[in-house]
Amino acid sequence: MNSPPLRVVPLGGLGDIGRNMMAVEYDGEMVVIDAGVLFPDERMPTGVDFAIPNFSYLRENRRKLIAVLITHGHEDHIGALPHLLSEFDVPVYSSRLTHGLITVKLRERRLISEARLNVVEPRTPFRVGRFRCEFFRVCHSIPDAMGIALGTPLGHVVHTGDFKIDHTPVDGMSTDFSALSELAAEGVALLFSDSTYAEVDGYTESEQIVGDALDRAIDEAPGRVMVATFASLISRIQQVVNAAERHGRRVAVVGRSMMNNVNMARKMGYLHASEGTLIPLIEASRLPLEETVIIATGSQGEPTSALVRIARGEHPDVEVVPGDTVIISASPIPGNETLVSNTIDNLFRQGASVLYSRVALVHVHGHASREELKMMLSLVKPRFFVPVHGEYRHLAAHASLAQSMGIPSSNTFVLEDGDVLELSGEAGRVVERVDAGHVLVDGRSVWARESRVLDDRRRLAREGVVTAVVTLDVDGGIVKPLGLVSSGFIELDESQELFEKTSKMVAASLERDPPGSLDLNQVKARVTEVVEGYLYRETGRRPAVVAFVERV
Repeated sequence: MNSPPLRVVPLGGLGDIGRNMMAVEYDGEMVVIDAGVLFPDERMPTGVDFAIPNFSYLRENRRKLIAVLITHGHEDHIGALPHLLSEFDVPVYSSRLTHGLITVKLRERRLISEARLNVVEPRTPFRVGRFRCEFFRVCHSIPDAMGIALGTPLGHVVHTGDFKIDHTPVDGMSTDFSALSELAAEGVALLFSDSTYAEVDGYTESEQIVGDALDRAIDEAPGRVMVATFASLISRIQQVVNAAERHGRRVAVVGRSMMNNVNMARKMGYLHASEGTLIPLIEASRLPLEETVIIATGSQGEPTSALVRIARGEHPDVEVVPGDTVIISASPIPGNETLVSNTIDNLFRQGASVLYSRVALVHVHGHASREELKMMLSLVKPRFFVPVHGEYRHLAAHASLAQSMGIPSSNTFVLEDGDVLELSGEAGRVVERVDAGHVLVDGRSVWARESRVLDDRRRLAREGVVTAVVTLDVDGGIVKPLGLVSSGFIELDESQELFEKTSKMVAASLERDPPGSLDLNQVKARVTEVVEGYLYRETGRRPAVVAFVERV
């Protein structure tokens, strides 16, 4: 009797940097690996906070879903969990620090009491349905990053998570090569491997290099130092704290997510600081500038982040002064380059000296370059290979690298989100596609990409809006000329004559019908139709027209 196929369904992270989510199914049971967000870029409508995976496939297969496994605690791997867990009652398994970061996130959304969170120690197998699961350590830019191995009748399915091979990691925890060797000896059917840096030759630099660079920058800074990084980058925060202590500075933390994560990491023993090093911002403001370091969110130019508000002169508690040194300890996520550049420019305008990845070694990536990817392939020796975590060109480059390492092209699959790959013992093929597009989040609202609301936003941004107010008496007659106000459509000095003519066109149209013969909805529709048509004929543009009817 033939064994059922192993099904692989990427729901995010293949074709983008972020929004990572992979579903793995066998014999009617499904586990999901990671549930992350995609940060906004210029392709998204104005005001969108981030994108999350589309859960449609999970909804359709709700009975199959038995667990969520998390590789590490960065937002692009855990950020969608509040949305997932508000809809699916499913256990979550993660390492200790990742568990802490998830707990902070769920507590902010008041979901923590309902969540079934489980802490997993590396190299400690456990069962989830038919899957034998085991986490193993990998190096990344955050402590407690894990790869995941799933035992199946076809062999192990190994997911590297985000990784690099760092022989001098900040937390002292190296990638577990012995675990990988043991898995390979038992037989690996399928390898998912991080592709973010698959185009880059050589090796990725060690985190130790960043620590040295941060130490020099803080030592040489004449005044206050501000460091912007990801709130979940606990290893980088530790490096900043270490450098501050060596040079007699106190550290204040700005930004709600940064403060929550720092407090959690200290309580759990992942962040160490001497007594009195970490102080409230109000206390830091009383110290000489040259004795302080501020750690803030905003390394990606997020509009509401602490650093961006500081750069704009809009932060209520922190103002840039000449002599400040600002260190942006991150590289722009693809699509965020303009936001980051604008932030850097604004900081320079405010009088700060700015160090960032192009001009100083204040950041190294947490992802393996080509030689490290080769090492992973050589260690694991998978029968099938699926590159993950990257834009399409990164996936293609990684697939080519795998083929150069001896994996047949017929066993190498460059998938896109929504492709359904089925693997038997000896062969694999894409059998269908499922819905796996972006879902956009704005505050507490969640919209599909084709949402009417988002279409309206795009139109408003492109064409502007015109508000038309018509005033009728109790009998339905026009009392006064149509009132027109525009925003984002036409300059004020050009609008008067155009709007006067538009008002006359609307009046003429309404007066063709006897007073009172049109109800309010019909009047609104007539006003909208006439205003839209006339403005397009006169300007070649189609602003959104909002009509109001009032009675006096």
